[in-house]
Amino acid sequence: MLRKCRFAALLGLLMLGSAATAAAPDTMAQRMLACAACHGAEGRATGDGFYPRIAGKPAGYLYHQLINFREGRRLNAQMTYLLERQSNDYLREMAEYFAGLSLPHPPTQPTQADPARLQHGLQLVRQGDATRGIPACNDCHGEKMTGVMPDIPGLLGLPYDYLVAQFGAWRQGTRHGTAPDCMAAIVAKLTPEDIDAAASWLAAQPMPADPHPAPSLPKPLPTSCGSVTGAGAAQ
Repeated sequence: MLRKCRFAALLGLLMLGSAATAAAPDTMAQRMLACAACHGAEGRATGDGFYPRIAGKPAGYLYHQLINFREGRRLNAQMTYLLERQSNDYLREMAEYFAGLSLPHPPTQPTQADPARLQHGLQLVRQGDATRGIPACNDCHGEKMTGVMPDIPGLLGLPYDYLVAQFGAWRQGTRHGTAPDCMAAIVAKLTPEDIDAAASWLAAQPMPADPHPAPSLPKPLPTSCGSVTGAGAAQ
């Protein structure tokens, strides 16, 4: 009951535009305070490792994920509860608000991974494994691994626990993308050791001087992705 009351209050804040008061100006920043309960102030993320940073992510990616939570392609009861009554237009407005936030990233946390594990992760991220049909992560997520406009997220700046959890969600079928679901197909080819190594290497990398998503990829994606509609989509 307490959980339902809490999220009912958050939902009311999310929909503040219909009942704005003089004490609470009707701005997107005010409405999106509901998201700070999990994603941290201004979507910067929190220190627990399970809620991702959403500030500065490409708007198309954020929009697709909000749709996926609302439609049940991603399973999270809290997100579904907050979003199930929101229109596509409002979800787009939410996505564009967080995408427009350019905020400093926190320092990278020290890694516990040994050199061999990090080397394996580096190889998967930068080269993939052609013998198993696994493309390099940077073939899709950009050379700097900060994402590509408008639909592809960056992988740097995410904690190890969150990365492993998302790989696991694809493997277990509790996270889906728009068909064809390219990430589900790729993750199905990864071993638990691959996932651990890739997540360890990614989580250990500092953000580049320019952390913004790339405007486009230099060549089409190596596989078709239903959630990618902009620059870099497979031809």
